Amino acid sequence: MVIVMDLTAGPEQIKAVQQRLEQYGFEIHFIRGVKRLVIGAVGDRQEITSLGLEIMPGVEKILPIMKPYKLVSRESKGRHSLVKVKDVIIGGNELAIIAGPCAVESREQLLTAARRVRQAGASILRGGAFKPRTSPYSFQGLEEEGLKILAEASQETGLVTVTEIIDENSLDLALKYVDMVQVGARNMQNYHLLRMVGRSGKPVLLKRGFSSTVEEWLMAAEYIVSEGNENVVLCERGIRTFENATRNTLDLSAVPLVKGLSHLPVLVDPSHATGIQRLVAPMGRAAVAAGADGLLVEVHPEPSKALCDGPQSLTPEDFDSLMAELRMVAAAVGRVVGGAACND
Repeated sequence: MVIVMDLTAGPEQIKAVQQRLEQYGFEIHFIRGVKRLVIGAVGDRQEITSLGLEIMPGVEKILPIMKPYKLVSRESKGRHSLVKVKDVIIGGNELAIIAGPCAVESREQLLTAARRVRQAGASILRGGAFKPRTSPYSFQGLEEEGLKILAEASQETGLVTVTEIIDENSLDLALKYVDMVQVGARNMQNYHLLRMVGRSGKPVLLKRGFSSTVEEWLMAAEYIVSEGNENVVLCERGIRTFENATRNTLDLSAVPLVKGLSHLPVLVDPSHATGIQRLVAPMGRAAVAAGADGLLVEVHPEPSKALCDGPQSLTPEDFDSLMAELRMVAAAVGRVVGGAACND
C-alpha cells in the first residue's frame, strides 16, 4: 500500500502516520516526489485497512499496490525515477551511453578506450575487473589493479565509471574506486548480494538474468530498493531461447513493458544480447526507438586481440558511427544523446 500525503502535510502529521504504521509492524519507505510525499507501507494489506489512516490529518488517500514488487512498481511512484551517478542523470531526456571494454586488460588498453568513447560522446565508462566466466581457464580479470586503472581513467577523462561485482569482497573493493556497480546476469538472483548492494547506497546497474521473467527481474530490483537504495537502473541484455544464431535473444518488448510496470530507468545492452559485432549498431538504434533510457556498449581498441568478448566489441571507429546514428534516432523520438562529440 502507499499513503499519499496532502500537499499541506507537516512534519508532525507525517511522523504520526509513520509511527502508526510502525506500531503495527509495517516496513516504511518514504518516496519523495517533486510536490508531495508518498509513504510506502509493506505488510498485510487487510490489516492496514483497519488502521484508520485515511482519516488521519495530512493523509490525502491510500492506494493499494497489486504487484508483488511494491517499491519499484509504477503504482508507488507516478513519475519516472532519475538516477544520478555523480553528474550523469539516467532516466531523463538525455540518453545515458555507457561504453568501454568488457574487461580491463591493461592500463594502455583502458585509457585508449576511455579517451575514444568520451570523444564520441559517451558519459559512463565500463570495464570489468572481476569476470565471472563459464570456464575456470578463461581470463578472470585484474581485480583490484583493474579497479585502480578505472579510477585513473575516470580522473583523466572525467567519465564516471561502472564495473561488475560478483561477491562481498569485490563489492567492498569496488566501492573504493568506481561510481556505480553492476550486478550481472549470473547474480541477478543472488539475493544476499542484492541486499548488500542495497545497503551500500551505491548506484546499481541490474542486468536481467539469462532465463528470468520480467517479474523476477523486478523482484530482484525490489531486494535492492527494500534495503533503502533507490538508485537502481535496469538493463535488458537478452535472454536464452531455443535460437542459437545469436548469443542471446534480445527482448526489446521488455523495454516499453517494464517502463509501464516500473518507475526505474531501463537500459539495453546490444553487445551481450547479440554477441555479433555487426548486429550491435542496428539493435542499439532499435533500443532507443523502443524507449530505452540508454545503452551499454562494448568498445575495444583492438577487438581481435581482446581477452574477453572480442567478437561483439565495436572498434572506436564503429562506435563513432553508432553515436552519430543514435543522435538521429534519438531526435526522432524526442530524446538527445550526450550532446555533441568532444574534440579535446
